[in-house]
Amino acid sequence: MTRFVDASGNLLDADVDVLVNTVNTVGVMGKGIALQFKNAFPGNFKAYEQACKRKEVVLGKMFVFDNGQLARPCWIVNFPTKGHWRSRSRIGDLEMGLDDLRSVITDLKISSIALPPLGCGNGGLDWAEVQPLIKDKLQGLDAEIHIYAPVGAPTAADMEVATPRPKLTPGKAALVAMVDRYSAVALGASLIEIQKLMYLLQEAGEPLKLRYEAHRYGPYADNLRHVLKALEGHHLQGFGDGSAQVDAAEPIRLLDGAAEEAADALAGEPIVERIERVLSAVEGFESAYGLELLATVHWAATKSRAGSGLDEVTAEVQQWNRRKQRMFTAEHIDVAWHHLRDEGWLTPGPAAPIESAA
Repeated sequence: MTRFVDASGNLLDADVDVLVNTVNTVGVMGKGIALQFKNAFPGNFKAYEQACKRKEVVLGKMFVFDNGQLARPCWIVNFPTKGHWRSRSRIGDLEMGLDDLRSVITDLKISSIALPPLGCGNGGLDWAEVQPLIKDKLQGLDAEIHIYAPVGAPTAADMEVATPRPKLTPGKAALVAMVDRYSAVALGASLIEIQKLMYLLQEAGEPLKLRYEAHRYGPYADNLRHVLKALEGHHLQGFGDGSAQVDAAEPIRLLDGAAEEAADALAGEPIVERIERVLSAVEGFESAYGLELLATVHWAATKSRAGSGLDEVTAEVQQWNRRKQRMFTAEHIDVAWHHLRDEGWLTPGPAAPIESAA
């Protein structure tokens, strides 16, 4: 007889035989519950990634990973809820998948299993429709089924990380070192602040290959997420699974020994001078507001087509989006512009349109 349990808390801590992980069919576990699984079960991710390359992970079909009979969980069931990671989930694909999951539970004689909110969150499906569908499709099985409703992700400290400790390249070490130095003054570093520190480091001449574009909160590089994911749980903590909204994310803090390891990695490297230049540039602006202001003014002065003069930059910043128009006064833009000019940061570069600033 089926026993449904309305579960809460961290799904990865569930005392069950099987955990269900929601995946796409292209081999990416980039954020949310999938990233939590990637960090906690690297072997499962490698097997899933290889299966995707062989086109074996398809909608409506479970990809089952044997985690070892002496382990807990014994199996991880990777449940495809969408094709591409950017796509939305479809209820029809979920129905087919649940039919196959039912067969897996029967064939493996699974007695307990935990499911996340399939297709909700990034998938866009309505939990009010998904929950009854899960119960309808799995009714009648001789199993205990723990169903987790959509809620916020666990804190970063509660997310298990079992990935190998990454080597600190100069770029990664610079991020750690700047968070260390900056946090001593600013009492912590948010994602917004780290984005802006790394933006300025790249603008100082360090070839970080970060793809910055004009965004809601100023210059933003989505591929910086990969660096933060690699460091999470090893050198820093707070990024978690990357699912939190930027303005609601936890502060990033360094873990024990990270600052010392970064200092060793940076010894004698030319990047050290650029780090010092960045930290000098942000002096007096140590806050999320201050760094967003500084980086936005810098972008407007060096990458927009309007020109680098104060009047042109002020107009460019205030037409960036309504948020910046409300937040950044002409007086504050004036202060930031003069500070950047005096620090030697206002040499114009190639023009870049503000395409994603809304």
